[in-house]
Amino acid sequence: MKRLLKFGAVILALGIGTVGYAQIMLRVGSGTPPDMAPADQQADAIFVDKSDRRLTLLRNGETIRTYQISMGASPEGHKTQEGDERTPTGAYEIDWRNGNSIAHLSLHISYPNAEDTAQAQSRGVSPGGNIMIHGILNGWGFLGPLQGYWDWTNGCIAVTNAEMREIWSLVPDGTPITIEE
Repeated sequence: MKRLLKFGAVILALGIGTVGYAQIMLRVGSGTPPDMAPADQQADAIFVDKSDRRLTLLRNGETIRTYQISMGASPEGHKTQEGDERTPTGAYEIDWRNGNSIAHLSLHISYPNAEDTAQAQSRGVSPGGNIMIHGILNGWGFLGPLQGYWDWTNGCIAVTNAEMREIWSLVPDGTPITIEE
């Protein structure tokens, strides 16, 4: 019985420590964002193929980089409301960036557009928002090599932290992004 109590205390301490660590790291931020790459090396479009779990950066119609991604926990179909854990499909753009994100850097996708908003309003629900391309949650970057094995976001597109730093430097605000099934 005494051993069981010690084991329970250790598990409880680990749980509390993990939660505390996560809460602190989420608030620490992503560190210093990288500089932008020279304009002649930057992407002019992004294509996401949800079925292949791939994000491709394009310049003049040619692939310059490809990344394995994770998406929302219910990735199939278009995002239709807040909390559905789907990654939207359609044509959007990168409209702002967050260098102090709770996940390692983030680029905002312009979801919801007017059509997404109207569709949700017609059903009396919120379309959701804050859909980003981002790295791993701050403090958990060491899990990056595992991130592509399951869809774990709430609708965002996730890559490793190293990949996010590269994407950040290659994708200027205003870059169009097409997301397809």
